[in-house]
Amino acid sequence: MAMTVRPRRSVLYMPGSNPRAMEKGKTLQADGLILDLEDAVAPDAKAQARTQIGDAIAGGGYGKRELIVRTNGLNTAWGYEDLVFAATSGADAVLLPKVESADLVRQAEQVLVASGAPAGLKIWCMMETPLAMLNAKEIAGASPRLGAFVMGTSDLAKDLHAAHTRDRLPMITSLGLCLLAARAYGLAILDGVYLDLNDDEGFAASCRQGVELGFDGKTLIHPKTLAATNAAFGPSTDEVAHSRRIIDAFQAAVAEGKGVVLVDGKLVENLHVENARRLVALAEAIEALEAEAAA
Repeated sequence: MAMTVRPRRSVLYMPGSNPRAMEKGKTLQADGLILDLEDAVAPDAKAQARTQIGDAIAGGGYGKRELIVRTNGLNTAWGYEDLVFAATSGADAVLLPKVESADLVRQAEQVLVASGAPAGLKIWCMMETPLAMLNAKEIAGASPRLGAFVMGTSDLAKDLHAAHTRDRLPMITSLGLCLLAARAYGLAILDGVYLDLNDDEGFAASCRQGVELGFDGKTLIHPKTLAATNAAFGPSTDEVAHSRRIIDAFQAAVAEGKGVVLVDGKLVENLHVENARRLVALAEAIEALEAEAAA
C-alpha cells in the first residue's frame, strides 16, 4: 500500500462558473479545491465554466493547493468535452461523478490520454451510489492513475432511502467498503460534505467520526468550515512529538539488534514506526503548505 503524505484535510467545492469564488480560493486555508463543472454549474453555463476554470488555473496563484476538476458524466452532453478540457487544464486531478464500474474509469482514462493528459494527471472517483459501493474494489484497482475516492454521501443517502443521522449508521457499511478498497490499493479517501452550515456541533461530530474511521480529510461546501476541518484531520502537536519519539527509539533499538522497544510505557514494533513516519511526513507537508500560504 502506498503512503499518502499530501495534505488533504480540507477539500472545498467551488463552482467553475464563479470566477470570484475561484479567485478567493487562492487565499483560503484549503488543502485542495474542486473546481466544479457538474452540480454547481447550470446547463447553459458549462462551456463558459470550462473557459473560466482554464483561465483560473493558468493564472496561477494557488500555491501548493491541490486542484481538481470535477467533470460531468460521460453519459451526459458535456462529459466528453469536460474530459478533453481537463486533460490539459493544468489540474492535478480529474474527479469523475457517479462512478459505478472499473470500465467507466478506463473509458475516461482513454479520453484523457487521447487528449494529451500528462502522466501525472490523476483520476479521482465520486463514490455515491449503491452499485459503486458494491464495486468499490474493482473501481479502486481500475487504473494506476487512480488517486482518490470522494464519498458522495448526500446522493448515497437518497438512493439508500436512508436518514441523515449524526452517527451515520445507515451508511457505515458503505463508508467501510470504500475505505477498505481505498487502503487496499493505496488511494486517498475523502469523507462527504456536511450540509447544515448552522450546526457547528454536528459538523464537529462528523469530522471526529471521519477521523476515527480513517478518512484522510473531508469535502466541504463553505469556507467557514475550513479551520475546524484542518484542526480535526491534521495530526496534533502531541501526536507528532510522540511519533518522533517512536522513530528515534526504534532506530536506536535496531542499532542494538533489537526488534521491539518501549516508548512511553508501550510496546513499539515496526508497524507503529510506519504509522509514525506517515504522521511526521504529513505534519511536515502541512507545515510547508501553511508556510507558503503565510508568505
